[in-house]
Amino acid sequence: MTLSETLLAADRRPQVVADLAAVIDAEVKDKKGLSGGAIKAGYAAVRKFNPTIASDATNRMLPEVATALQPFWADFAGAGDFGDYLAGRGDEAADALLAVTDKRAAATEREPLKRAYKGLRGKAHDNVKQALPRLGKVIQQYGS
Repeated sequence: MTLSETLLAADRRPQVVADLAAVIDAEVKDKKGLSGGAIKAGYAAVRKFNPTIASDATNRMLPEVATALQPFWADFAGAGDFGDYLAGRGDEAADALLAVTDKRAAATEREPLKRAYKGLRGKAHDNVKQALPRLGKVIQQYGS
């Protein structure tokens, strides 16, 4: 069974989405310093536009995210902690995930979302790398 089939199963998908949205919220909350303040402000602005943006976007992108993570999942083969595995391949994993969000951001007609994403994209690679341990934990929980 592929990662997509497992994560998108009707009995799992709602909880996968909720837990991945919680990862986003936790990652934003943990940001520090000036760049962290910018991320928090951008996220707050987007949430004013749509308070459920994290879960809505996660639900829409989950099929593409699962596909992007499939090669990593197959290589990992259940050996240890998937979050640690992803962190060990941080640049590759971040690039794979950002390809999904870049494509989505380019396709949206919602200008506030485009502006917010464009403003945050410069630091996105580092932020995604930092989120990989939490992300991997959720994926492993439901992918196994």
